[in-house]
Amino acid sequence: MERMTLKEFKESSNIEIIESIMKVNNGYVTSKVLSNLGIHRNYLNIMMKKGIIERVGNGIYIDSSKIEDNYYVFGLSMPNIIYSHMTALYFYGLSIKAPNDVYDITVRRNYNSIHLKKHDVFYVSDDIFELGLTEVETPMGNKVKAYDVERCICDIIRSRNRMDLEHVKYSVREYVKRKDKDLVKLSNYASKMGIVDEVMSYMEVYYE
Repeated sequence: MERMTLKEFKESSNIEIIESIMKVNNGYVTSKVLSNLGIHRNYLNIMMKKGIIERVGNGIYIDSSKIEDNYYVFGLSMPNIIYSHMTALYFYGLSIKAPNDVYDITVRRNYNSIHLKKHDVFYVSDDIFELGLTEVETPMGNKVKAYDVERCICDIIRSRNRMDLEHVKYSVREYVKRKDKDLVKLSNYASKMGIVDEVMSYMEVYYE
């Protein structure tokens, strides 16, 4: 049996480490994570050549046997965005509008990127940017940054002139049916966003 060279041993060991990272992260790994661990990015190229992984974004790789989660990959590639409005409500099962490849996303007012052009972008001030921020699972089970349900309801009412009104009505009506709705939180968010009257008006319609 041939002895493994030091180079081959190091390559094998690092690939095993990368594969273990991917195993606990639904098949994903980023070059940034490897840099933080002191593992050279060249091992990603080696793994691509071996057909072990595929590149799905800038510095983002996936196990070749896995199906790409577009929501998760976009969130990794654009860490300054938060899924919001109908896209976030879709994750919660409260939207009849499937996002397809155009997402509702919220960013800080002074943020700009060419990668946002195809999406529906909502710009907000710093004081409410992180209001209701949480993590939610995509349909494929990966966690992404999104607003909670109450923030999303406030957002679609606040931005109703930019949205399909029937979609807004559907989401509010379905929210009212939820046993886990938090009307106190909804009211607090509405107050901080300056839309108390609008939100209460919608709630009254669907509580009748």
